[in-house]
Amino acid sequence: MAGVLDTVNQRTQLVGENRLELLLFRLNGKQIYGINVFKVKEVLQCPKLTTMPHSSPVVRGVAHIRGGTIPILDLGLATGAVPNGKH
Repeated sequence: MAGVLDTVNQRTQLVGENRLELLLFRLNGKQIYGINVFKVKEVLQCPKLTTMPHSSPVVRGVAHIRGGTIPILDLGLATGAVPNGKH
């Protein structure tokens, strides 16, 4: 996993070049999704989450990262996947 994170971090440091690079990923299936690497601040393993009472099932919780609070969403569930209970 560290090699992937290093590569993504290197790619996000590119500035001033007129090209599109995508971070590609799958959500428990064959469909491939992508996001522009210039929109990615950082890729990291999921930290400990704080659950949010009365929130949507798509919201897995919030994480405290570098002094900020970030909502963590289950993209698989948000796109119609059946929950597998492994979270």
